[in-house]
Amino acid sequence: MGRRRKRTRHEVETTDFLKAARRFIRAAGRRVADGDEVELAGLLDLQDVVADALQEAVDGQRALGKSWPAIAAATGKSPQAAQKRWGRTSSTTTHL
Repeated sequence: MGRRRKRTRHEVETTDFLKAARRFIRAAGRRVADGDEVELAGLLDLQDVVADALQEAVDGQRALGKSWPAIAAATGKSPQAAQKRWGRTSSTTTHL
């Protein structure tokens, strides 16, 4: 038997990935709408997941040297509002 060729990894652009995530979340809402009310808790949990993902993204952008004005422009906030919302003090920053 011959050696199997290694598959080429398909790269997904971030914009396409986010569009797919948006479709999944909207579909989840439709599924919960047709389901039981206890499933609302699972959908509400997505708010926390998205908030955590956004914090991680901003932390990463800051680690790359992105400025608060640049992050603010991307999020539709003022630099002060962006820093207040996602800024971390040294006491709240965790290093893994």
